[in-house]
Amino acid sequence: MSITVKVNGHAFSTTLYDNETARAFKERLPFTLDMSELNGNEKYYYLPESLPRNSSRPSVINAGDIMLYGDDCVVIFYESFSTSYSYTPIGKIDAPDGLAAAIGSGNAQVVFN
Repeated sequence: MSITVKVNGHAFSTTLYDNETARAFKERLPFTLDMSELNGNEKYYYLPESLPRNSSRPSVINAGDIMLYGDDCVVIFYESFSTSYSYTPIGKIDAPDGLAAAIGSGNAQVVFN
């Protein structure tokens, strides 16, 4: 499943995974989120409703990963790092080069189409 994610006006081709969470996420498209900054490596937004989840501990997060934290928090990672937290994968920005620059250091407007 392919979608476009626009981050502060910069478009990124994105592949959604073939799982229940990604399908439920795609059913809600299109939408625009004002995502908040966290830890210098991610943007997050709490959805008004829960999505199905099947979380696991990935050990490494890669720039461009789009994940669900808990059952209602969408997270876009713009830096790669090790983690001990659990997430449900939603998708991945296909070519995350330039994502960190586009997303900036503060809050970001992200459009999912």
